[in-house]
Amino acid sequence: MARYIIISKLTDEGAKTLKKNPGRVKEVNVELKDMGVNVLDQYAVLGNFDFLTIVEADDETTIAKAIVEIASRGSIKTATYTAIPIDEFISDFQKINLKRLQV
Repeated sequence: MARYIIISKLTDEGAKTLKKNPGRVKEVNVELKDMGVNVLDQYAVLGNFDFLTIVEADDETTIAKAIVEIASRGSIKTATYTAIPIDEFISDFQKINLKRLQV
């Protein structure tokens, strides 16, 4: 499964909903699971965004569909990034370097 980082910011409507029902965040996580997106870790953050969520999904189509569904409700705006585990990142570069040496 691929990992993704979702950074999100509440809209005014989303902030009102969260104030009334703080547990809504966990409810959305269950909805994401039902859409094929597994929440691995989640943080409330200070700054330009309100939440940072680390998820995994089978592919980009799955994550895209889930994000569009959640965002279409008008409670949140998101930006989603593909995350590469650092050991995998290093290994890929080492393989590239080995191929260069073999040429």
